[in-house]
Amino acid sequence: MNCCLSWTNDKPTESIILPNQLSKRIITMRTATCSTTRRGFFGGILATLLCTLSQLTLLQLTLSLASAAAAEPELSRPDNRPASQLTRFESSQPQMGVPWRIVVYATDKEAANIAISAAFKRIKQLNDILSDYEPESELSQLGLTSPQKSPVKLSADLFNVLAAAQQLSQRSAGAYDISVGPVVKLWRRARRQREMPDKEKLAEALAAVGYQSIKLDPENRTVQLLKPKMRLDAGGIGMGYAVDEAMKVLKEHGIASAMIDASGDVGVSDAPPGSAGWRIGIDTETATGPASRYVLLSNAAITTSGDAFQHVEINGVRYSHIADPRTGLGLTDQSAATVIAKDCTTADSLTKAVSVLGPVEGFKVVAQYPGAEALLVRIVKPKETSKKKTKLERFETPGFKKYVEGMPTLAPGE
Repeated sequence: MNCCLSWTNDKPTESIILPNQLSKRIITMRTATCSTTRRGFFGGILATLLCTLSQLTLLQLTLSLASAAAAEPELSRPDNRPASQLTRFESSQPQMGVPWRIVVYATDKEAANIAISAAFKRIKQLNDILSDYEPESELSQLGLTSPQKSPVKLSADLFNVLAAAQQLSQRSAGAYDISVGPVVKLWRRARRQREMPDKEKLAEALAAVGYQSIKLDPENRTVQLLKPKMRLDAGGIGMGYAVDEAMKVLKEHGIASAMIDASGDVGVSDAPPGSAGWRIGIDTETATGPASRYVLLSNAAITTSGDAFQHVEINGVRYSHIADPRTGLGLTDQSAATVIAKDCTTADSLTKAVSVLGPVEGFKVVAQYPGAEALLVRIVKPKETSKKKTKLERFETPGFKKYVEGMPTLAPGE
């Protein structure tokens, strides 16, 4: 698809509603209710259209540009053109089964078009490597040959994703596990059929899960999957990695100020001209309500994962699309985890670990990543005999407040 750019000479004040983040995903389970077409990470254009219609947010991110309170120093550019002479350009495309949006500040339309087109090309390339829906992808082919008797040489991209995934698996004691693919497949069917996975099949799937059976060799850039029928699912990390790689492409093309929004996985570089940062709204009280707090970010990433729409109710129990790799079951607490990190690979994957572990143990994992901070919001339903309304519980890491615009930190459970 060709890039379609829009631009303005006016100082921008923009706002977008990112997808339902109490409905975000361990990526590949999403198509169970959103699509009957399997293409890319989440399915194809049909999935994009149907999912877009359901993207109401209980913890939505609303993006706008924050005007600086005082004059900011001019940003240097490769062509030495002052920031005041840069123009805003924007392009949107469906990629990896969801809408992507790229905003850049560039010297002219041609420069923006070249940069954005190259970024989208890179995203498509990564989908062809990391998708578990494409049978010919490198990720899919790796799983089909498990267990491997000898090491398998990997592309740099797949190895980088596996290395980051393995690090988080070790730090979270398996609360995040990229080998969760067999379990995810069962829960896709469970959501379609609205019935629990067969116990024997679930036990068989769990037997094929285990990050300890992924043997990486950094020196030779190889991997061995040691268990039979292992299937990798890059859904909880791959989109964040694609955001980071696309941002690198923009920088290589001389774009210093940009925002990439992959339907909720957001990466930003330098602040827009005349702004203190990219202003992102978080923490909504209702699915359609305004954000109650804002964060200002530059050269960082933010991601939220949750389950407001991505869930199934079976026998009166609500199961999230996010599965605990250790038990094979979908989570049963309605929550949303937001993580701010230096890169989107980290932010994307950490939201899954925090969702599974909760605020106490989850925040311990977040603390192992310098610069990362987290917010967890839970829906607390009243007892059946109570007339009280549903309320939200909020937990945040101590350093989260440093990103919040003009708001005090929240006490645990407040």
